[in-house]
Amino acid sequence: MKSMMMALLLFCAVHAFSAEVLKIGDDAVDFSLKNIDGSMISLANYSNDKGIVVIFTCNHCPFSKAYEDRIIDLHNTYSKKGYPVLAINPNDPISVPEDSFDNMKERAKEKGFTFKYVIDETQSIAKHYGATRTPHVYLLKKQSGNTFKIAYIGAIDDNHSDASSVKERYLSNAIESLIAEKAPMPETTKAIGCSIKWKK
Repeated sequence: MKSMMMALLLFCAVHAFSAEVLKIGDDAVDFSLKNIDGSMISLANYSNDKGIVVIFTCNHCPFSKAYEDRIIDLHNTYSKKGYPVLAINPNDPISVPEDSFDNMKERAKEKGFTFKYVIDETQSIAKHYGATRTPHVYLLKKQSGNTFKIAYIGAIDDNHSDASSVKERYLSNAIESLIAEKAPMPETTKAIGCSIKWKK
């Protein structure tokens, strides 16, 4: 009987989780996550922006490292146009010590990150958004009343290994579409990267 009850609870938890995963057009889930400077960051910090480029990323993943300079360039280019980058580290630092908060601060200093870099300590935000990889992009578009909707989900571009060989700049194109008051096309692409390291 006890095992049946546990199985039922697990079934309900899995289905509750899957129902919460965000898709295009959904309202963005708010959060309160610690930035590398110790401040707490939420959607309210972006009330004066037109949108937010949320990127689930981390320190250790070679895919994330390959994109760091491109992410810096994206922030420097589009924050001026109202679309700043917010980088979220969802990884369990017990599983991957390189992704600890202290190492986040070191990595940001080493690379000269110009964007906010926050830690999702409970991993609840990554789960709510449906992030599975690092990097995994969620482009948010501001609505009335300081709410945000999901406008694009997926990859930054079509070549993680060689920035000079990129042919399709999915994220840049999606942002430009929003600036032009059009829907991004495509709205979704497949995120390529390391799997998120979930707590055991």
